[in-house]
Amino acid sequence: MSTTSTPASEPIASEPTASDRVASEPLKRQLSHQVSQSVFDGSRLRVVLLVEVYDGAQQQFLETYENLRSHVESVPGHIGEQLCQSIENPSQWLITSEWESAPPFLNWVSSEEHVRMVKPLHSCVRDTRSLRFHVVRETGRPATGADHARGGLQAEPRVGDGVIRHALTFTVKPGSEEAVGKILADYASPEPRVDDTTRLCRTSLFLHGNRVVRAIEVRGDLLAALRHVAEQPEVRAVEEAINPYLEQDRDLGDPESARVFYTRAALPAVHHVTAGEQRGEAQRHALSYPARPGCGMRLAQLLAEHDEAAARDPHSSVRCSTIFQRDDVVVRL
Repeated sequence: MSTTSTPASEPIASEPTASDRVASEPLKRQLSHQVSQSVFDGSRLRVVLLVEVYDGAQQQFLETYENLRSHVESVPGHIGEQLCQSIENPSQWLITSEWESAPPFLNWVSSEEHVRMVKPLHSCVRDTRSLRFHVVRETGRPATGADHARGGLQAEPRVGDGVIRHALTFTVKPGSEEAVGKILADYASPEPRVDDTTRLCRTSLFLHGNRVVRAIEVRGDLLAALRHVAEQPEVRAVEEAINPYLEQDRDLGDPESARVFYTRAALPAVHHVTAGEQRGEAQRHALSYPARPGCGMRLAQLLAEHDEAAARDPHSSVRCSTIFQRDDVVVRL
């Protein structure tokens, strides 16, 4: 893997079905040293949202939150949540929610319904920061009886490489693929240094059919890196050049339009596995898996199981694999 930003315009190889047969039985927990990221282990999820409210907008924020909370309570997999106010700065609020596992939350947060329901928050909130954690240890709660329905604990800590993996995806109008491909091929590398604590390790651009995928690897703060990339003149020039070809209109100069676009474009990593020691050069490929309606998460899980099995094979040519999934869009990098 390169340690500098190396954008590329590459085709996504298409596979019509997940033809590789994968084992359906649960994979062994001792793979945690290879699997640095996974949402499929059944662990309970804690979501922490730090919110900074505009001065004078506190009542509007509370009313909007109550409307949102009453709906979220009915979402399958949601256990409960807390609303907390800072004892040091009354403008800062903390919303923590607990979920039986990560997949129900990811399905909810990527839905158009969620995008629509959180929109009123944007007029009363200055800034937000979302963090998501699997529960590894806890005290003061019995782990027997009905509590099992709340989801399990992560069996053991995972060992990561300090890299955050994320992707963005959007579609262009059919028939514009060749023009968009030429624009993306001229994409210049953004400055890798974001600040003293954040660095852009690598970005790759892929185009398959009318779908564009930008994969990004970051050390440090992902949100800061995404903002940094979006602000680069060479990146803005490319984004403006492809605007006429987009299926969904956007105005990146308008904060609200940009926020909605990037929310819809988010393609989170749901699994990452590394096959032992890394040696020599490797080639990067992306595969697009068309999922049947409603089957995206399950397909991603099957691919994750396949990749974990391949990681145990010393003869496998795959060095590492990251699976990105949102709704029925599944990309394996």
